[in-house]
Amino acid sequence: MIIRSLGTHGPLVSAIGLGCGGMSDASGPEDEAESIATIHAAIEAGITLLDTADFYGMGHNEMLLREALGGRAREQVVISDKFGGLRDPAGRFVGVDGRPASVKNFLAYTLRRLGTDYVDIYRPARLDDTVPIEETIGAIADMIKAGYVRFIGLSEVGSATIRRAQAVHPIADVQLEYSLFSRGIEADILPTCRELGIGVTAYGVLSHGLLSGQWSKDRAHAPGSFTSFSPRFNRANLDHNLALVEALRSVAEAKGATVSQLAIAWILTRGQDIVPLVGARRRKNLTESLKTLDLRLTDDDVARIEQAIPKDAVAGERYPEPLMALLDSERDREQNR
Repeated sequence: MIIRSLGTHGPLVSAIGLGCGGMSDASGPEDEAESIATIHAAIEAGITLLDTADFYGMGHNEMLLREALGGRAREQVVISDKFGGLRDPAGRFVGVDGRPASVKNFLAYTLRRLGTDYVDIYRPARLDDTVPIEETIGAIADMIKAGYVRFIGLSEVGSATIRRAQAVHPIADVQLEYSLFSRGIEADILPTCRELGIGVTAYGVLSHGLLSGQWSKDRAHAPGSFTSFSPRFNRANLDHNLALVEALRSVAEAKGATVSQLAIAWILTRGQDIVPLVGARRRKNLTESLKTLDLRLTDDDVARIEQAIPKDAVAGERYPEPLMALLDSERDREQNR
């Protein structure tokens, strides 16, 4: 396994991490046995970075990880955990909470569900506009001093917020959606992270399945899945976006690769400070993703990929409007346009 550093302040991790959220939430029916087998296969293949959140499945994902990691040395993995997303009993997101007392409360429950004494990287899932980021980061810093957290991360925040957080405590990484379909971070956020020595954990590298090469306009959405309400999958945008995927497929086939492998390989070329998360829910998908590490892209390959899917060519926003409003990173992008 290739190893990368999450910035100058963070841990060493595998060059590809496993995003575990889809095993518990918004991706169709759950299969706990297969999910646990997939986590085991990832660890055995050398993946050390496991990403979760306390609101994935309302705690289910953390408990799934606890079961999967049972009997293994805790130091074998780096657990990255998000907090602050509030949900109601129906599963709807109803807000964000970054208050210092809430930070410590969330962490207490997370440690119990994970069955561990510490979380490696702890991060607010979204910016709470009602709480200064300095207070949220300060509360996590207190938990570092107490030994319950190792590193601090951020998620979906803009450059100004990153700078304010870094002034309180060194930030290991910022978790951001980054793919051939989502390149907004390149203008300002990514340069800011590099200036400050902060790594980037890239999620959504396959654009929630749209860049998997396996989606079709006739494919049914699983009830309650992310694709059922994502603008990029709706009727108005899907044909256009699938045409871009087909253009990428031509490049992939010429390289003897799949569409998803090429999309992940492109992310790996973006810099040694970027670690993509693959949201594999099954071992066969994990195996396909891991083969990306054997794929070498030349400058000409990268040029052909970006010709197939030009920057900003995708149709539709990343999320519906109410969820886009929660993204400090997107407000930052709009201000820098």
